[in-house]
Amino acid sequence: MVYFASKHVAGRHFLQLPGPSNVPDRVLRAMDNPTMDHRGPDFGRFGKQLLEKVKFVFKTKGHVVIYPASGTGAWEAALANTLSPGDRVLMCETGWFASLWREMAERLGLRPEFIKGDWRRGADPAAIEEYLRADTAHAIKAVCVVHNETSTGATSRIDAVRAAIDAAGHPALLLVDTISGLASMDYRHDEWGVDVTVTGSQKGLMLPPGLSFNAISEKALKASATAKLPRSFWDWQHMIASNATGYFPYTPATNLLYGLDAALDMLAEEGLDNVFARHDRHAEATRRAVRHWGMEVQCAEPRHYSSVLTAVRLPEGHSANALRATILEKFNMSLGNGLGQLNDRVFRIGHLGDLGDLQLVGTIAGVEMGLAAAGVPHKAGGTQVAMAYLNGNA
Repeated sequence: MVYFASKHVAGRHFLQLPGPSNVPDRVLRAMDNPTMDHRGPDFGRFGKQLLEKVKFVFKTKGHVVIYPASGTGAWEAALANTLSPGDRVLMCETGWFASLWREMAERLGLRPEFIKGDWRRGADPAAIEEYLRADTAHAIKAVCVVHNETSTGATSRIDAVRAAIDAAGHPALLLVDTISGLASMDYRHDEWGVDVTVTGSQKGLMLPPGLSFNAISEKALKASATAKLPRSFWDWQHMIASNATGYFPYTPATNLLYGLDAALDMLAEEGLDNVFARHDRHAEATRRAVRHWGMEVQCAEPRHYSSVLTAVRLPEGHSANALRATILEKFNMSLGNGLGQLNDRVFRIGHLGDLGDLQLVGTIAGVEMGLAAAGVPHKAGGTQVAMAYLNGNA
């Protein structure tokens, strides 16, 4: 039995993190089926169909491999399959997760070079272009960018990053982490010339944690033939060879794959453009509430606003962790904490996945009640502002 608290709390728990997101009943029911033989003919047919179906959410015609792992595993797979020890890699400091990816690159024996940032905006394409133009020997082998930085609520324009690489005339691979962006915001693996897309199951794909993905370009696949970083579990070649018949080279997370199949059907039925528009509306409604309260959004560049989450800066002298604790205790709602240098400075409202207008209004009302209960100075009425926007009256 799953237990969340030392006593029963009436009502639905609001899981308003920027991931894991809420898992829809339809996905839970799909997972609640007997585990099939992953070497039997039924699985081969299911796997082949699923591996083809998943491509639409990446907007790719190329290979997508699926690992039983978190998004961190997909990070490692992207690096290990394309690079060799000592390779220089250009990365952008957009927040906590970009910093963790850099640390991983260092541990793998790569030489990451970090374009400094202030954790308040996405990657700067002009800075990337300038850096690559200076690399006349083409020693930089990859550019790694976080599409949606979950720690800050800032999104990088991947199409602009691709244009910057092209303008510099540089052959570096483009590796993109869209762990929290995929299936919530527009993303185009093929059109934007991404070489490896990294994502996980527990965000816009509306699944529990446990699956990770690499979408792979032909250029990246070619690079993997000569890359020298050690790999076994993460090896694309073994995965792709086995996937051709619908199977995996080792035991897959079978019941999570059932859930993925159902989640992809839900996304297709709603239509990706409608999914993106819904996330855009909810993000704007949330930001309007935050501004009405008299608070500041962590992302300082409007064109980089995330539609997945909103990170909110509390007034000086007030603890974001204490506010989150109050909201959890009094209103049974979980919000995201501040990470790294933003610890106790911001809290994060997740508005992604299977979320409707009433759930969003409940979330914003819970935050507003929590601000009052915790004694955080604010202007009341943010919930009404969000409601007016959602109703088309703002």
